[in-house]
Amino acid sequence: MGLIQIENMEFYSFHGHFKEERIVGNKFLVDLTIETDMKIPSESDNLKDAVNYQHVYEIVKQQMEMKSHLLEHIAGRILDAIYADISGIKKITVKVSKMNPPMGGKIGSVSIVLTR
Repeated sequence: MGLIQIENMEFYSFHGHFKEERIVGNKFLVDLTIETDMKIPSESDNLKDAVNYQHVYEIVKQQMEMKSHLLEHIAGRILDAIYADISGIKKITVKVSKMNPPMGGKIGSVSIVLTR
């Protein structure tokens, strides 16, 4: 087994509970950790034997372009989409962070972490 980590994917998206958040938008960061068997690609040196993390990024990007009210919903959609489209994954952990959330004070970020 091995881990693929894609960190600090940055998106400007329009997610949030408040209507204004879905109009003005905000910066979001997404981190993924994918557990997969890397024995074959470590020997073959062939992308067709590995989890293509460029393709994983494109899936995350597509999901971040679809508006949601909750970070939990975004994280769940990302997990669903990756599992539906890519085989050979044993476990995924996704972290979705909203930077400077409108919570009435100075807050760097709020994050949701889901694992399946």
